[in-house]
Amino acid sequence: MADYNINAVTRRAVFTGSAGLGPYAFTFEIIDSGDLAVYFNAAKLTITTDYTVAINANGTGSVTIVTGTNVPSTPTGSDQIVIVGARDIERTTDFVTAGDLLASSLNEQLDSLTIFDQQVSEEGRRAMRAPVFDPALVEDGGVVDMTLPTKASRAGKTLAFDSNGNPVVGEDIGNWRGNWAASVAYGVRDLVKDASNYNVYRCNTAHTSSGSTPISSNADVAKWDLVIDAAYAATQATNAAASATAAATSATAAATSATAATTNGAAQVTLAAAQVALATTQASNAATSATTASTQATNSASSATAAAASAAAAAASADTFDDTYLGSKSSDPTVDNDGDPLNAGDLYFNTSSNALKYYTGSAWVAVVPGISDIVSDTTPQLGGNLDVVTHSIVSTSNRDITINPNGTGNVLIGNYEFDADQSVGAGQDDYVLTYDNSTGHVSLEAAAGGAGAVGGGSDEIFYENGQTVTTNYTITNGKNAMSAGPISINSGVTVTVGTGETWTVV
Repeated sequence: MADYNINAVTRRAVFTGSAGLGPYAFTFEIIDSGDLAVYFNAAKLTITTDYTVAINANGTGSVTIVTGTNVPSTPTGSDQIVIVGARDIERTTDFVTAGDLLASSLNEQLDSLTIFDQQVSEEGRRAMRAPVFDPALVEDGGVVDMTLPTKASRAGKTLAFDSNGNPVVGEDIGNWRGNWAASVAYGVRDLVKDASNYNVYRCNTAHTSSGSTPISSNADVAKWDLVIDAAYAATQATNAAASATAAATSATAAATSATAATTNGAAQVTLAAAQVALATTQASNAATSATTASTQATNSASSATAAAASAAAAAASADTFDDTYLGSKSSDPTVDNDGDPLNAGDLYFNTSSNALKYYTGSAWVAVVPGISDIVSDTTPQLGGNLDVVTHSIVSTSNRDITINPNGTGNVLIGNYEFDADQSVGAGQDDYVLTYDNSTGHVSLEAAAGGAGAVGGGSDEIFYENGQTVTTNYTITNGKNAMSAGPISINSGVTVTVGTGETWTVV
């Protein structure tokens, strides 16, 4: 063994894993490589398998990590390497009476004793202990005694400290003693139920009970602290039930308004949205009240049966509303908030499209405020007069504009009424429009004597026709034609009179 001094240093070194595998140097002296304990984070490593040790000539040295077993990969900056002195506390050399007292053997034993002292000192500094400036220990005439209470007295208890700062057994969190009764010795932190009103109390002063319930009017009421007020819990549950009922009513109104909004447009949607917002607020209030009531009911347990029943009813009402209005979601839900199938009439607000939607029974449909383009409405109806202002009604791509009244309905243009249900077709080429002043009707009537201007009063005396035939003309089969002369036919133009037809020029 080498002969060197044992310096006054702490036999412990802590590093981060940022140095990788090392080497990690230590500055306290060791006698051999087994005098160390090395930890990778919380895992104690094994020499040779997980690390190797190099010892310098002065007894200090370094540790190099070996990966693959307890160190799975190269240590990083988030890992911690701890090297601590851990020489086995034992004596390995026995000096024989009248035998040789070798300096090397004596130095090894003295070095070991010094190392043992340093290890105990390092470990002691990490233990819980009283500060050096505390009052003197009991054995030195003071008041400090850091000895723990016995196992039997401290088992299952909390650790506390008395007025001198010495460790003592702490109080229990609370001992349930059931229903309060007279002539019973109660200790501090005992819990009882007042069977007359279901209130729960905690004892703050040890005493033997007397009198009767309710504890609130008992002579020893000051020795008890009220933990659960059953009457308050019942009131909260009632309030929660009322809020849930109001929420359900508001939800129904919101659904009705939403349906009306689909038909009546933006104004109804605004009203429906406001009612849904009100229903949501009331549902939130109901949920808060229900949560409070549920908490109170849970704390009171068996002592607040009535309150628990009311809270359950409130929760059921709130759940009914929650299953109808599903709240805000980024996409169409496939089940309600309880994971149950959707029902027709369910509502929710889509945060992606900023639209209120209702469920038809098979699909989600947006509740729209109205159409943005008349093209979107395949069956439009006017709710009032159509005012074109300074614009016109214009067709596209040379299309006709058709005004087609239903049945025997007529077409009115200003003061004129057009009889629109008359039949038209072949054989009516010479029909003319006539106006009946007595009825205001404009209708299609057969021309008396053929086409042309009519005049001379109500007897229709004069009929006019042109004097020059400018286009080819064929008299209809089975018809006779007549015109007032003289008549001229342009060059290249023909008038065809078929067999059995006549043309007379008067």
